[in-house]
Amino acid sequence: MQTILQDLRYGARVLMKKPGFTFIAVLTLALGIGANTAIFSVVNALLFRSLPYKNPERLVMIWETNHELPIPDPDRFPVSVAAFDDWRKQAESFEAVSIFDSQRFAFTGAGAPERVAGITTSAGFFDALGVSPILGRTYTEEEDRPGANKVAVLSYALWQKRFGGDMEICGKTMQLDGDSYTIIGVMPQGMQFPRAADLNAFFQLPPQTELWTPMQLTAEQLTNRGSHSRAVIARLKPGVSFAKAQAELDAIASRNQQQYPNAKGWGAHLMPMQEQLVGGMRPALLILLGAVGLVLLIACANVANLLLARAAARQKEMAVRMAMGASRWRLVRQLLTESLLLALIGGGLGVLLAVWGVDLLLAISPASIPRKNEITVDVAALGFTFAVALMTGVLFGLAPAFQVSRVNLNDVLKEGARGSTGGRTPLRSLLVVAEVALSLVLLTGAGLLVRSFARLTGTDPGFDPHNVAAMNLSISSSHYEWDPKQRRFFKQVLERMRTIPGALSVGAVSELPLSGSEETDSFNIEGRPAPKTSSDDPLADFRFIDEGYFKTLAIPLITGRAFTEYDNDTAPPVVVINESLARRYFNGEDPVGKRVKFGSAEDSDPWATIVGVVRDIKHSGLDAEARPQLYFPYQQMLWGHLVIVVRSATDAQNLFDAMREAVWAVDKDQPITSLRTMESYLSDSVSQQRFNAVLLAGFALLALVLASVGIYGVMSYSVTQRTHELGIRMALGAKHGDVFRLVVIEGMRLALSGVALGLVGAFAATRLMSSLLFAVSATDPLTFAAISLILTGVALGACLVPARRATRVDPMVALRYE
Repeated sequence: MQTILQDLRYGARVLMKKPGFTFIAVLTLALGIGANTAIFSVVNALLFRSLPYKNPERLVMIWETNHELPIPDPDRFPVSVAAFDDWRKQAESFEAVSIFDSQRFAFTGAGAPERVAGITTSAGFFDALGVSPILGRTYTEEEDRPGANKVAVLSYALWQKRFGGDMEICGKTMQLDGDSYTIIGVMPQGMQFPRAADLNAFFQLPPQTELWTPMQLTAEQLTNRGSHSRAVIARLKPGVSFAKAQAELDAIASRNQQQYPNAKGWGAHLMPMQEQLVGGMRPALLILLGAVGLVLLIACANVANLLLARAAARQKEMAVRMAMGASRWRLVRQLLTESLLLALIGGGLGVLLAVWGVDLLLAISPASIPRKNEITVDVAALGFTFAVALMTGVLFGLAPAFQVSRVNLNDVLKEGARGSTGGRTPLRSLLVVAEVALSLVLLTGAGLLVRSFARLTGTDPGFDPHNVAAMNLSISSSHYEWDPKQRRFFKQVLERMRTIPGALSVGAVSELPLSGSEETDSFNIEGRPAPKTSSDDPLADFRFIDEGYFKTLAIPLITGRAFTEYDNDTAPPVVVINESLARRYFNGEDPVGKRVKFGSAEDSDPWATIVGVVRDIKHSGLDAEARPQLYFPYQQMLWGHLVIVVRSATDAQNLFDAMREAVWAVDKDQPITSLRTMESYLSDSVSQQRFNAVLLAGFALLALVLASVGIYGVMSYSVTQRTHELGIRMALGAKHGDVFRLVVIEGMRLALSGVALGLVGAFAATRLMSSLLFAVSATDPLTFAAISLILTGVALGACLVPARRATRVDPMVALRYE
């Protein structure tokens, strides 16, 4: 123990004697370790840390599947109520099964009207999650039946915000959509499942759930197999495996397909909750973790080079100590102690950088990241940092330690040894080659992501988002209980919007493009034979719009006409379709004049005549193909939720206050869900891709800086060590240009070797990120060539300064030095 303390004290004195060296080495390590700790904190919170629920390994989601439908993810299709009822009654693998959906309520009667984000669930929802309230209770099966008293469970945040943390809140009432709800419980802080980041955008979930209410499914709903629009959560019984539960669900689906015609092709898919929440993030997270790992390796190579240079300068010291009886192991241990001290100091500073880095990551990360509120530098992250610091200390300390311990005493102790050409150390050259190669791999990956992001943002969404403001309006069915009142409300709001100064045009739509929300249903085309199975039905997304929507978003009309104010509830039903629907289902025919309708051809619902075809627009995302689309006049097929869009002559945000006043002039109790610009929706739709590109590009630039510093350090040290040699060359007639070329060629030989090796690594590594790229190949030759040229240019720049210094060597001074 005494010897170890002695080594530590001596190592600390040695490091303090060279503050410049110590600062550079510590800073280099801190950057590498800090970046790794920050990213590990994210990966740990999302992929490794258990969910904050009781026995989270038994928590699952159940989805319906249909591989016969032309949909992107056939294994995660929303669930019909009838399928849920079958699972609840027939499956024996689960101790709790619950169905849920999102619902926004108008909260009135306690201050300003507010739209609160709610979730309607069946009884057993909280049992499935394994969460108990901190106040009161959850709702019972009796309260989940039609006609039962309306009750609500509050989130901790809503309880604090609107009720001031009232400990006597249970039993009091609140007004939601004009109805009185009895508050029966309050959930613990942090319980906000489900949120927008937890499920796909189809469910239109809020960023934070504020309350839960019983779904109170009717007998008619419980037999509905045609509407697939909800999500199901379940908890496995103790000891039941996923395979057994999946087999049971498959058996139920098989029986249903034989018993019900409209169940043909439909199955069930069991998914662990952990996979549901973060499975989509895994590829990007692992790539980022690999990227910061490469940054750390480059940092280690840099510090190893510094230590090798320093060890060469200490050869005489070590030779004297060996001559006085110190063993080789004693010297190795001393040098490893110094490198571990550097690593631990760098790790401590890295923790501080990681705390700051995590805050920065959270600030720039998209809202769609699941479990975002759980990301922090915790005990696991600190343990990871300590382990990484120890590993790096050994990793970059071994080579210098063994090099010094193998010195030849006779050569080193000779006075003439000072003139050796030790600058050509093969190990140092190898480290520089490795740095350049690793940097090229990182830079290539970042270049592909940046180019992919540029392609994505350059994609035409099919409409003009500039200077357009969007306001969400959801009206209560109890407040506006009959269609004429709902139509009158929206009509009056739209009329007032058109009088706003600076408003060029006004429109309305049930769901905005790029908002992530989709409404999909099957439809029939008049005169076509009936599909053999329900999975053969034509499918299309649908929107309800007013006559000003296409003009406001600048969506071009291809053929036919758009809607007019006369396409109201007294006029014959009409519909406008998009180009994709026309291509897929009319195959060259002129669709104008044809008729379509939801449901089967035998239903009593009226047929709607196609009056126009508009250009495709991106609804699901800029990276998704346009899907068949049906547009209906909102006055003919009324929808309780509309988004008002207003095109401004200037910045759309200037209209926000006037738009609010226009709504409250019609109904002072009408809550406004959100008021944003269309450009912000467009920006949010690519936020995940932007986050990935920015992070990887940042790590790649850090690697580039470290690699260029490494090349500069090696060449600078080489010039210093070869001062005697260069003096002799110049004394024998070598010109300044000859010496300049000699140094540059030596440095570029290392850099080009690293580029060649890096190209091989990049061709292999970038294939792993194919799923993150849009319209760019993982082996895009332009990116590979550009990155190679950039890295070569940076390496050349790093060689120029030492090369110029070499040309200034005075032969007489260099020779007299010896």
